[in-house]
Amino acid sequence: MADRRLQVFHTVAKVMSFTKAAETLHMTQPAVTFQVKQLEDFFNTRLFDRTHNKITLTDAGKVVYDYSDQILELYERMNSDVREMTGEVTGTLVIGASTTIAEYMLPSLLGAFKKQYDDVNIRLQVGNTDAIVSMVENNMIDLGLVEAPVHNKNLEVDVCRIDEMQLICPKTHPLAKRDKVTVEDFRKYGYITREEGSGSRTVIDSYIREQGLTYSDLKVVMELGSPEAIKMAVESDVGIAIVSRSTLAKELKLDTLVAIPLDPPILRPFSHVRQKHKFRHRAVGELLEFAVDYCRERATELGFRVPTQEDQKMGR
Repeated sequence: MADRRLQVFHTVAKVMSFTKAAETLHMTQPAVTFQVKQLEDFFNTRLFDRTHNKITLTDAGKVVYDYSDQILELYERMNSDVREMTGEVTGTLVIGASTTIAEYMLPSLLGAFKKQYDDVNIRLQVGNTDAIVSMVENNMIDLGLVEAPVHNKNLEVDVCRIDEMQLICPKTHPLAKRDKVTVEDFRKYGYITREEGSGSRTVIDSYIREQGLTYSDLKVVMELGSPEAIKMAVESDVGIAIVSRSTLAKELKLDTLVAIPLDPPILRPFSHVRQKHKFRHRAVGELLEFAVDYCRERATELGFRVPTQEDQKMGR
């Protein structure tokens, strides 16, 4: 119902990129460019200056952006208020999740949510923790789910589960029979790491510093971009790695690798992240309540710790 041209322009202006806007809106770049051109024709003025593969808002573009921000939020409020009066929970939710959560937590959570709220459409953006937090900050998604502490005080952070990370290695590895290991125990062996910006990498780097060492003290042999790739490399005896216990159900059941607790343990929060002052339409509120209850129930079933008030501070 809201003017599509305005929605597209607003997204481009927010991310300052036609390409990124096209990805966010699930449109082709020519379609995004066409919608913006239509709006420029309507106002009979340019809204963007385009120079050297970079775009900036013109003075007119800044005015349209400020008004579009208010118009689109008012539209969301109107839509939500009317739906609430009729008892409907409908609409589209754009959720962002870091890799581990997207691959191992969200499928079952969103499947259960859709059974209860079939009229809510869900779009998922997957990226590392830094990317998801950035999307929340730039109002590109309604809700983010991340696996590392978030330090932006302008965002609302709720811890939904406390996750433990463990060392994994092949069954024939010298450490495989150990009950627990320290950084000193494993740093002399080839180590496989996640990419910079990943929530797992951030938490592990912080943990190593707390033990009086640095990332450069590890014998890094490979950097990979997903838990699945890391587990396959470990199974192939390329090196050892530290991963979330949440990712290991299949491998432990099939007995293809060994998971060893760390000493001291690595505990990290899985958290919901959203803007503090952004209007929240009803579908987002319902998903939040559903996700918190679901995560607590599943944490109890799987033997994970349910977050306490002290754990909520960890999310920061």
